[in-house]
Amino acid sequence: MSTTAFARELPTEEDTLALAELLAAHLRGGDLLVLTGPLGAGKTFLAGALCRACGLEQDEAVTSPTFTLVHEYPTAPPISHADLYRLRSTDEVYDLDLAGKRDEGHLLLVEWGAPHVDALGGDAIELELSVFPRRARIAPSSGRARELLAALQNAGELS
Repeated sequence: MSTTAFARELPTEEDTLALAELLAAHLRGGDLLVLTGPLGAGKTFLAGALCRACGLEQDEAVTSPTFTLVHEYPTAPPISHADLYRLRSTDEVYDLDLAGKRDEGHLLLVEWGAPHVDALGGDAIELELSVFPRRARIAPSSGRARELLAALQNAGELS
């Protein structure tokens, strides 16, 4: 079965919550989900929705880790949510030991991580968010992304 790109319109917050539920059913500990897109595209909102879909309490805040760089959440699997926007070098990414978190079984959600995929352990699932129109897109650019797309296709989520 061939995999194709996954794209979903996200005109409402409910659509983004539904996408998070769908992704949570197929993502696993050790995965790297890189969230790309312009400011205001909904990267942090999607990260929060994914944390809740993985079991985070509804009243626990999920905020952008822009200044703290990494937030960890007690979900199943545990989630490490990072924002690499302010980092200037790959050495700074290595200092965070996010690849080590993946090795420990964390699902790694990284905003602004596309330039640092290798330092994050490679084999990333890149989910691009756009604003006009508000949409999410995953293209099969890595082995794990192809596996995820195949799982979505098998579940009837792709045409």
